[in-house]
Amino acid sequence: MTPASPEIARRMRWVMLVLLLVFGGLVVRLWQLQVLRGDRYYHQTVENVVHERYLPSIRGRILDRSGVPLADNRPAFNIYATPRTFTPAVAAELRRLLGLSDEEMDKVAARVETGRKRATRHPVLVLEDQPRERAARIEQERFRLPDLEVRHEPYRYYPQGALAAHVLGYMSQMTADEVERLEGGAYEPDELVGRYGLESMWENYLRGKMGTERFAVDARGQRLDEATAAGLIQGDRIIEPVAGYSLVLTIDAGLQKLAEKAVAPFPAAAVAVIEVKSGRVLALVSKPSFDPNVMTGHLTRAEAKFLNDDPRKPFIDKTLRAQYPPGSTFKFITTIAALEDGLAQEEELVTCPGSYERSGTTFDCTASHGKLDLLAAIQHSCNIYFWTLAERIGIDRMAEVANEYGFGSRTGVGLNGDNPGRIPTRAWYEQHTRFKIGYTINSATGQGDVEVTVMQLAMAYAALANGGTLFVPQVVDRVVRADGGTVIPYDPQVKQRVTTPPEVVDLWRRGMWKAVNEVGGTGYGHATSAVVTIAGKTGTAQVKAKRSKKDEAQIRGWHPSADHAWFAGWAPAEDPTIAIVVLIEHGGSGGKVAGPVAKAILEGWWTKVRAPAP
Repeated sequence: MTPASPEIARRMRWVMLVLLLVFGGLVVRLWQLQVLRGDRYYHQTVENVVHERYLPSIRGRILDRSGVPLADNRPAFNIYATPRTFTPAVAAELRRLLGLSDEEMDKVAARVETGRKRATRHPVLVLEDQPRERAARIEQERFRLPDLEVRHEPYRYYPQGALAAHVLGYMSQMTADEVERLEGGAYEPDELVGRYGLESMWENYLRGKMGTERFAVDARGQRLDEATAAGLIQGDRIIEPVAGYSLVLTIDAGLQKLAEKAVAPFPAAAVAVIEVKSGRVLALVSKPSFDPNVMTGHLTRAEAKFLNDDPRKPFIDKTLRAQYPPGSTFKFITTIAALEDGLAQEEELVTCPGSYERSGTTFDCTASHGKLDLLAAIQHSCNIYFWTLAERIGIDRMAEVANEYGFGSRTGVGLNGDNPGRIPTRAWYEQHTRFKIGYTINSATGQGDVEVTVMQLAMAYAALANGGTLFVPQVVDRVVRADGGTVIPYDPQVKQRVTTPPEVVDLWRRGMWKAVNEVGGTGYGHATSAVVTIAGKTGTAQVKAKRSKKDEAQIRGWHPSADHAWFAGWAPAEDPTIAIVVLIEHGGSGGKVAGPVAKAILEGWWTKVRAPAP
């Protein structure tokens, strides 16, 4: 055998050296991958294989005082998409498959974009509460569109439709700003959250706590069986969700239906019905309203525009947030102030010629009433009698009494704005303009710059009816678990005690009785009932707005320049159980318009709703 040449030997040494270097590099690289970075790459691998999805909790129900469901949950088909793989081609195929409109596609795109900002691999809800046919089409194309998914989940709905909509509120998906603000919190970016009313105010109690499911998938995105996935999933595979608490309200669904039916003929109205001995709210109506089922995930742009453009402002709660001049329903403040200070007597006669002139301004009464005593002035709602009293007591003293009955401050219910209203004083006018005696005259009859909410007026009349206790309005009676067990009971809460002497309140109450039940009373024949005795005070409040031709053309029977129609009172007259305030916005005469509405509600309560005596 011929010995290898030195050249060949030299080359072989170089080959061996290269092989050793390559092999050594591989060993070092394997050591780096498996030892130094092994855990990190393992977790990345697991993350690509192991997916996580949240399990929605069952939202708490909202029930009326007898257990009638006002807000509940039902099964729904929800469609999810994974932002990372939601390409324009997938979007086009989704549109073709389901026949989506431009508006629906815009919603899908917005939700996917929000998901991309948070977790691109985490599926996000793009279409909620879909018809069965759409869900079936997605399921049929599951192998071709693996990153689209249909989930069968609970969905919020309102079985009574628009009943008590402003009280209940509605739900909608979080905005991008909310998702960013709640990053790392207990919310998923595609969750529906309470937007109004109790749904918003009691969100933390109602929503519960979501659960989590972890599962493994293969390269095609198909789920692996539990046995195969067991070695990849560390920790609990499923953390069960916790159901939210339910709310039992003080609202009576039967009375609420009666009240909403009573104001149905009118374009805009508000009603509050209060249990006088506890402050519990039995019915609360704000019209125009909205359907929470439409607002919760089904509101189209056209519907939203229609609601937002409505000059009657359907999203404003007219019982709590809107404030109005109360008109003659406010005269009890003037009466109490004058009687408490000894500046008026029941028998004192005042002549009403039909007009009243002060400082060059003429104030017109509703009629020429002639000579009247105080009870007759209440019965006939003679403005001149109360203007006379107002000049004696002054605007600041009226403001003191008004504040004592809760006007000028929030009621404390903490719902939908709860406006404090406005009770002007001399100092208030000096800050804004120059004080004139005419401001005192206007305030005496609930006009000028005096503004109250329907709820404030209802709570004040409840205090007159119950002997002087001004309650905080109570809407939620108790918080309960899914099994019905009480978690938190709520007792009536007193806001303040009113110090009006009983004989003063009694005089006003007798005047209210005459206003409804004696000939000549402003509510006689309109609110007079043979079913249950009613005591009440009517009010026709003038407004400052000018009539708009556009508004006249849009809404028949509703004009911004027309008077507000009021009725405030209680029943039974001799032993009050419930207080009621009715406002027909721009409705005209309080007695003729609001009186019959109050009568219908109180008679319905007495004959159909009232609990039988024990």
